[in-house]
Amino acid sequence: MSDPALASLLAVDPAAPVPEAVGVLAAPENRHLLDYVQEDPFGAHVFPGNVEGYGPERFLDDLDDQLRTTAPIHLWAYIPTCSYRCRFCQYPVVIVKGPQETVARRAEQWVDWNIREARLWLRRLPHLATAPVGEFNVFGGTPSLLPADQIRRLLDFYRENFAFGPDTTVRFEGDPTTFTPEKLELLADLGCTKVSSGVQSFDDHVLRLSGREHTADACTEFIRRAKATGFDWVSVDLMYGLLDQSLDSVRRDLETVLAHEPTAVVCTKLHLRDYSDTRTGVSGVQPAAWQLPRYRARLESRGHRWPTLGEQYQMREILTSGLRGAGWTEHPTMYFARPGAGPEKWKSIMADQDQQHPEVAIGLGGSSSCRRSEAMTQVDWKRYGEAVLAGRIPLDSATGFTEQAQESRAVNMALSTLQPLREDVHRRRFPGSSLFAPGRREGFESLRRRGLLEMDEAAGTVTLTPVGETLVEAVINTELMAEPAVAGRAG
Repeated sequence: MSDPALASLLAVDPAAPVPEAVGVLAAPENRHLLDYVQEDPFGAHVFPGNVEGYGPERFLDDLDDQLRTTAPIHLWAYIPTCSYRCRFCQYPVVIVKGPQETVARRAEQWVDWNIREARLWLRRLPHLATAPVGEFNVFGGTPSLLPADQIRRLLDFYRENFAFGPDTTVRFEGDPTTFTPEKLELLADLGCTKVSSGVQSFDDHVLRLSGREHTADACTEFIRRAKATGFDWVSVDLMYGLLDQSLDSVRRDLETVLAHEPTAVVCTKLHLRDYSDTRTGVSGVQPAAWQLPRYRARLESRGHRWPTLGEQYQMREILTSGLRGAGWTEHPTMYFARPGAGPEKWKSIMADQDQQHPEVAIGLGGSSSCRRSEAMTQVDWKRYGEAVLAGRIPLDSATGFTEQAQESRAVNMALSTLQPLREDVHRRRFPGSSLFAPGRREGFESLRRRGLLEMDEAAGTVTLTPVGETLVEAVINTELMAEPAVAGRAG
């Protein structure tokens, strides 16, 4: 077959059912969806604006205006330290390794810079210090690499300077091997109720090829220790589509999750397209090793194999059907929680149709947003440090939303939660408008004809079908984007 994308899609494991998504993507009318998912950036993490030339200062004004009367927000700190770089990782990370004194010194520097930057945000945004925090997350990188004194300093600063309340949840991310019993006890003592770890796979061969420096046993031990320590929420990340990964390997991953019962699991497809191509996420200045065609080809020449696109959807079907069959819920897309535990709080704050409150990200490569605009922080660590030391919030770029785009964005974010869209909620947010406005109804009708959603105007709901849920990010980023980009004055 001369069409590589279609050939990869139709190459499935005959021992497993063919997912409905394969048939939908193979249809000529859905070619744009196939082109997107072939190397899709994972996650609808950033919903880009459509007003170009929107200066960061304008974004900060927009954000502060919404913070003045906001409901609880998502606040996060990004600590980019890692002891090694995974071969699929395109996030902005800084490798920190060597003697203990060197690691401690670099860790202290990043905590210093993060706190310095946070103070700049607090000084620039008068309403940030009083905006209630729904969830505070320390993401990375591998922030669990930080020594105990730096973890304490970081968490104490945020708790003392931001509006944490009795309902604020605090979450910390890290590598399985860095979550020692002592570190887990420290985090619990400091008020963390959630911990998460990117285990990626419970297959040691797959882990080694991915560049992970931990074993499957270390992953299950992390779950056991975190639960024994008493955390309310223990989450792990899994990936499918990894080098040499098979359907049987993914089935074993599912069995391990169900046996060890973390609170939540995030299941993501291997993504090779650069986030910056679509502004749907934040990528660093250095591409992932697996994004380099020569590197991928060299691995193939050595006898390794990449799962086909069709097999990747079979893998997703194994995980989705297995988790849902055990009573787990998916809210938002890719985020599965044990019965009664979901949804993922920080994602709900940002994306649920009846919320969509601000997100404030502090640290290298953060992404922040409010209803009128969004911005990304500098991803080059040297330029980031220079800006912070010079007393500037290190925002690198910002885009705004026209009024029409604000409405489109609200709909798209709500769709990503996989929850039914509701006309009454939409009208409260956008008086005088309707979920079923002519232009949007045409888009919904096209999706309905192709089996991707159901529309009930009498009940005032729009609901994704199961295959629509699988392909929701491709739908959002190819069909339901806001109006075309327009020029805006620089801020």
